[in-house]
Formats: sequence, structure tokens, C-alpha cells
Amino acid sequence: MNLAKTWAQKICQLSGEQGHPHPLLSPARYLVLLNPFGGTGKALTLFETHVIPMLTEANAHFTLLVTERPNQARELVQEQDLSTWDAIVVMSGDGLMFEVINGLMERPDWATAIKKPVSILPGGSGNALAASINHYSGHQQVKGTKLLTNCAFILCKGHPAPLDIVSLTTSSQQRIFSFLSLAWGFVSDVDIESEKYRFMGYARFSIGTFIRLTALRSYRGRISYLPAISASENKDTTSNIPGSPNSVNSSSSDNIKTQVLEDSLLVPLDQPVPSHWHTVEDQFVLVLALCQSHLGAEHFTAPMVEGPGEGNIHLFYATSRISRISLIKLFIAMEKGTHLDEEIPHLTHVPVVAFRIEPSESTGIMTVDGEVIQCSPIQGQIHQGLGRVISMGQGKSYDTPTVTKTVFTNNSRDVQP
Repeated sequence: MNLAKTWAQKICQLSGEQGHPHPLLSPARYLVLLNPFGGTGKALTLFETHVIPMLTEANAHFTLLVTERPNQARELVQEQDLSTWDAIVVMSGDGLMFEVINGLMERPDWATAIKKPVSILPGGSGNALAASINHYSGHQQVKGTKLLTNCAFILCKGHPAPLDIVSLTTSSQQRIFSFLSLAWGFVSDVDIESEKYRFMGYARFSIGTFIRLTALRSYRGRISYLPAISASENKDTTSNIPGSPNSVNSSSSDNIKTQVLEDSLLVPLDQPVPSHWHTVEDQFVLVLALCQSHLGAEHFTAPMVEGPGEGNIHLFYATSRISRISLIKLFIAMEKGTHLDEEIPHLTHVPVVAFRIEPSESTGIMTVDGEVIQCSPIQGQIHQGLGRVISMGQGKSYDTPTVTKTVFTNNSRDVQP
């Protein structure tokens, strides 16, 4: 046993010297928020059988909180002293991460709180952020327990990397913060209407897609957007893009003094968009604004995205002139990320830094990070690298805020109901 312990200690030492240095304290301390009802309802069992052994080997310490109701995680991160933990780990689908991000942004000290690293362990149906982090870390596209194992490894071995946050404002002046997507039309219809098939896991989306294709809907409205501008072509204008290196009031800076995150690229929703924006008014089948590589574990929607903090929103929209055959072709090719190489008429993709969506009617389904919101005019802009997520990509790592180191004599596991 002594010889085995010597080997284990040496392997841990050597593994810690490989790749990016891990800036989290050793032993790392995690707050794990777990939704037992996500996906097929097996998240807690999967955590115990696949994640705990890996955390134990990594000598990590964690407090496990099993959520019992909606918005419990949001309220928790709003109120707690976050210095107790080095990172917040979410074991669920994207909905619980949505609660955490918005809870952090609703704190009085949001500018510091949003820099607390978060980590995702897939325990839901869609698992888009988990699939994206898996991709950025150089792993092959997988799902199920393979994706969970990869993400648990990334948690133990990864480092905090910049995470883009999209600030959204609705017509009722509600402020929403998104780390993933805004959808209107086909994508959000399938997502929400397939909830009744949640017991099927990820297969629910295939069933929902087939059903919606048989009764295709379209929605009248207007889309306006500010295209992304490369810094090499417009170095003098990057000061207008939040989070850019030249930004005077950079949203990713540690020196944010304002009480509210400012959207410098937007004008009020009751005013026309700036004249240099692009506007399209049409009948739309789908509208999707995505800032990560994956829309789901098997939907490699934005293959050009190589990291969680690149600073672009990828806007996709299809008008009512798109055929059902083209939509089938789109989603089949999307599994491998080859859809942008295909000739798909009436589908448009454009990288943007800000956008506005104005539905003509309020009868459609609109979602943010998979969560339903009122279908009404909404606009948003990206704040590059505002948050932090644990990844193993090649992006720049960031240290966590200074906290007092606590010495543990053995592995601890606090379980709160």
C-alpha cells in the first residue's frame, strides 16, 4: 500500500505539471448544484458513480446541494459568501446554469461575482454548454456518460477561461443574461414542445423535430443586427466593443465601477436601431443567436467557435421559403458540423456583436438558454469574457479572486437536502 501511495503521489505531481497550471487552490473546493429532475432523472446516481470517484482521486472537496425547486440555485448564489468555494459546479442541463449566471449578475457585487469560475457536468437533456466545453478541450463529440466523464476530467484538470455573456433586454425592461443562445421559431418550438418526451433523454429532440416538420410554422417579424468587425480591419472601433483590449469601459475589466452592466451598442427598444445596423423583415421559420459551438450534445451548430470567450454571437435565420427537405438536410449535417458547407437556400448565418428581434405577434415560443420567456421584442449585445468557465482549451487562463486557504485533513462531502 505504501508503494501504491508513492506511485499515486508521483503521478498526481507529474500530471499537475502538464499543460496549463491549475490556478485553483489545492485542494480545490467546489459548490456542486445538482438538479435531480433534469434529463431522465438520473443525475444524482450518475454523480455518485462517475464524478465522486474522480473528485476523490483529484483530492477535491465539495459541498453537494440537491435542488428541490426552480430558482433555488439562483437565490443561493445571490445570497451566499462565494469565497467559501473556488468554483461553482452545475450538474444538470443548461437551465440550472442559466439560474446560476443570472443569480451572480443580480448580486450587488456582480462585477466580482461573475468572475467566480463555473463548471458544467451534463445531467440534462440538451447539455449544450457541456458539449461545447468538451469540444474546446479537444475531445471527440460524445454524449451520455462519456460526455459526463470528459467533463468531470475537465473539472479536475482544467483552468478558468473567459466566458462570453450576452446581455438581453425585453420590451418590459426585464434584464436577462445568457451564456448560450436565444431562439425563436423552429428551435424553440422543438425544445419546449418536446418536454413531454423528457423521459427519452436526448432522443426527445429527434421526435420533436419530426413532429414539427410535419406542421411547419412561420413567424412574421423583423431582425436587426450589428455585424462583428474584425479588430485587424477596424482597430480604431474596437473601443466600442465591450471586453475588447482597447475598450475604455471594458465589461471584462476588473475595474468595473457601475452598478449596472452597460450595453453601449444598444439604444432603447422603443427607438429605431442605429443606421449602420442591418435589418431584415420577413416571415421566419427559425431565428437563433448562439455564442457557443454546440446547441446540444449532437448539434455542432457553430463549428467555427473554438473557445467560450471569442466575443461573437452567431446569428442564424431561415425564412419561410426554406423547404422541409432543406431543414432535414440542415439538422442531419449539423450533427457533424458540416451544415455551413452545404447549399441550403434561404438559410443565413452572420457573426454579430449585437441584435434586435421584433416579432409581429406574441404567439410564438421564445427561449433563452432553453428557458421560456415572453415572445416580444428583445435585443442584446455580447460582453466578451465577462464570466469564467473551467475548460481545457488554449485560451488565456485567469486566476480566481484571492480567498483564504482552508486546510482539510481528509476528503469531505457535505450533502444538503
